[in-house]
Amino acid sequence: MKFFVTGTDTNIGKTLVSSWLCFHTRYDYFKPIQTGSSEGTDRETVSRLTGVQTFPEAYCYKTPVSPHLAAELEGDTIVLESIILPNAKNLIVEGAGGVLTPLNSNALMVDLMRQFNLPTLLVASTRLGTINHTLLSLEALQSRHIRVLGVILSGPKTPEAAAAIAHYGRSPILAHLPSTDLTLPLPESLKYFF
Repeated sequence: MKFFVTGTDTNIGKTLVSSWLCFHTRYDYFKPIQTGSSEGTDRETVSRLTGVQTFPEAYCYKTPVSPHLAAELEGDTIVLESIILPNAKNLIVEGAGGVLTPLNSNALMVDLMRQFNLPTLLVASTRLGTINHTLLSLEALQSRHIRVLGVILSGPKTPEAAAAIAHYGRSPILAHLPSTDLTLPLPESLKYFF
């Protein structure tokens, strides 16, 4: 099986959740587009935390900004058709930024997701504003017919926010990762998919 892990924003826990999933399932890992590589890559983080096989990025840029701008700063353009999924039976694919992050002058992250056509897990932080950000992301995915399996929350527990997201977003909360402890077991709601 292959899954796409996307998020409501940048720095909300996609790499932590991807690591957690890889740690428990031993799935391989691929992040097609990386920015901010001067500070290290998410591939390096996942490899260090889990020891699973990781695949090189299709595009990797030094500056920690939106992919379209990072590419432009390095005189490059991201071409979606050139991004090919690795030949792996079981794979976690992590997006860059949020669902509507620009990749070039015409394409957004959601366009790459449509190209891959993988079941998707949406990661949302539990910080203030998460209900709005998560509902907007779910709406963007659902309106483009992306198959969303559910939401994984990252951060301190907020039961009221989780209930609101599940109700208004019509999407289940599959898991909650309240800390950086990767040994926390996967809940049954996630084991069902793996």
